[in-house]
Amino acid sequence: MARATIEDVAEEAGVSVATVDRVLNGRAAVRPRTAERVAQAIRRLNYQPDRLAARLARAREYRFCFILPEGSNAFMIALADAVREEAARMAGEKVAIDLFHTDVFDAQALAATLDGIGTAYDGTAVVALDHPRVREAINALSERGVSVVTLVSDVPNSKRIHYVGIDNSAAGRTAGTLMGRYTCGRRGKVGLIAGSLSLRDHVERQFGFEQVIAADFPNLALLPVREGRDDSAKMLRLAEQLIADHPDLVGIYNVGAGSRGIAAALAQAGRSRDIVFITHELTDDTRRALIDGTIDIIINQDAGHEVRSAIRVLMCKADRAPIVDAMERIRIDIYLRDNIP
Repeated sequence: MARATIEDVAEEAGVSVATVDRVLNGRAAVRPRTAERVAQAIRRLNYQPDRLAARLARAREYRFCFILPEGSNAFMIALADAVREEAARMAGEKVAIDLFHTDVFDAQALAATLDGIGTAYDGTAVVALDHPRVREAINALSERGVSVVTLVSDVPNSKRIHYVGIDNSAAGRTAGTLMGRYTCGRRGKVGLIAGSLSLRDHVERQFGFEQVIAADFPNLALLPVREGRDDSAKMLRLAEQLIADHPDLVGIYNVGAGSRGIAAALAQAGRSRDIVFITHELTDDTRRALIDGTIDIIINQDAGHEVRSAIRVLMCKADRAPIVDAMERIRIDIYLRDNIP
């Protein structure tokens, strides 16, 4: 069947094209009975507005920005690359996308970056710290009419319109089950290293992991979580200390980034084969360590999918269109060296 047009909807509802346009875009008051007739016609015809054509006709350009962590985190660099790629592609659709970097581990710095957006953008996607100061900055943006999407790490009690990322509690539970299975009933200790316990994604992964280990694998004793700010040099020192202090260490779960440092510590200590190492995000460094056997499992999220999803959500909000949840669900990928892409 041919795609329904706005003229088809107007004819079906017995109203003018201008009335249909007002109902779709909420630009002027329409009597409730008339609006309902238009809505019924839209449903019957399965009418899908051509949002790009509408923007071009109105000469409207949308402006979005992404706020990502500064530093050498390889996954965040991949996110930034995906933002630049999508920005180039979306320029032809009258969508301008800018990219900013800040210290997301510092609540004041991140909040100041959010405050600085003002009203220059229709929406922003941010890798966010779950902190009262950041929450208030997100809420202030929302009050000024700027849509906020949280990316990778959520701030659920804020006025953000959507979270784009994996279910981090499920990811942590998955890591816990895999750690328990891969240690094969051995008794010993498991070390946890996080970037920051102020990042909700790291806290949720830790919680899920600890739940499963405590409930299903009593042979494993969990050590207190250590924070390394996703910095490989700090991760190296933390892993060296774990290995030196606990000869009965049988596993390490890296909740965040900086896995290169942990892999180096395992290799230096000659413990790459007897300590199970599970981490997150497939990068050049983790790929090499997975292939050589230092890393046993990588739990991954697709950076490109997340960036495209954030843009789609912001576009839907700007166009007053519904978000298709099935399209925006970010899956948890599990990589061994046998199925590495």
